Order: sequence, then structure tokens, then C-alpha cells
Amino acid sequence: MQKENQPITNLKNHFLLAMPGLNDPNFSQSVVYICEHSEEGAMGLVINNQMDIPAKAIFDQLQLRYSDDNGDSLIFAGGPVQRDRGFILHRSCGQKWESTVAISDDVSLTASKDILSDIAIGNGPEKSLITLGYSSWGAGQLEEELVQNSWLTMPADSAIIFNTDCEKRAHAAASSIGIDLNRLSLDSGHA
Repeated sequence: MQKENQPITNLKNHFLLAMPGLNDPNFSQSVVYICEHSEEGAMGLVINNQMDIPAKAIFDQLQLRYSDDNGDSLIFAGGPVQRDRGFILHRSCGQKWESTVAISDDVSLTASKDILSDIAIGNGPEKSLITLGYSSWGAGQLEEELVQNSWLTMPADSAIIFNTDCEKRAHAAASSIGIDLNRLSLDSGHA
């Protein structure tokens, strides 16, 4: 248990990997990339839950011009909060948009429409994930879930976000700290 006045471990730029016993259907088998974490709470995006919605559906809704090549990538369900709001997780680059925030040296987050206009015509960042919604925890909530062994944490690797197939991201994240997901049990504390 965390002592009072003891600083929390900042999990910004880390992955949360849902443990098999996590009973929240919003996060079953999820990998969440933590974008912000402080004493006030945490915010992240699920990076392995693609929806059956192509980017061109968003481009059409926003009346953006797009090339066919850029409209076929699938949108991600970033989490259960504000599912009508878009967030773009992307490789950091020299370009900046209205609301770009650097999360690490090589990962940035942008939530403004101007990046979508650029992605639609092929002038956006080289690698990106378009998400709808986000994941959020109130003050102390994530820390409590960690104490309950609901999540496994590990430093994030941008190659897992941008260069690994969606369905392989959970296994890749676990492997990054030497864990085989196939060997994790639903039971804990039993020999």
C-alpha cells in the first residue's frame, strides 16, 4: 500500500496491459498507452482495439478532402470516455498542429482537426493512430487498480504502437518485459 505523501510513480509513456482477471469489459485484453499521469489522475488511449470504421468515414463526416490511400486505415476505440471525440497518437515530427503535446521524444498526441486534414491528404505524420474516445482514471483510481493487480505496467515502446500489427500488440508489450501472455493465469495466489 502506498504511504501518504509518497510520490506516485508516473506512468506517462508506459503501457498498461489488462490482466486476465480484469472484469471491466471496456478493457478486456487491452493495451493502454498512458499519455498523462499525475496526482489528479491518468489519461490514456487503448492501442489494440480497432473498430470496423475506416478513417474515410471520419474524413467524410468532417467534409475533408482525402486520397483513397489514406482513407482505408481503421479507427481505434481509445476508451469509454467521450467516444465522439478524436485523438491522434503519432510519431513526433517537425510538424506541429494546434493541440500537439509531446508525450515522449518519439510519441505525440494531437486532438485538433488540423492534423486530420493533413492525414487525409497524406501530409500528416508518417505513423499515426486515429482514436475515438479515451481512457481516464480519477485521483488514486489507477493506483488502486494496480494494487489489485488489474494491470501490468511496462515502459512504452513506440515500435509496438506504430510498427506492430494491432492483434500482436498485447503479446509484444508483455514480451518486452519477458512475460508470455499465454502463461498468465486467471487465478492468482494459488500454487
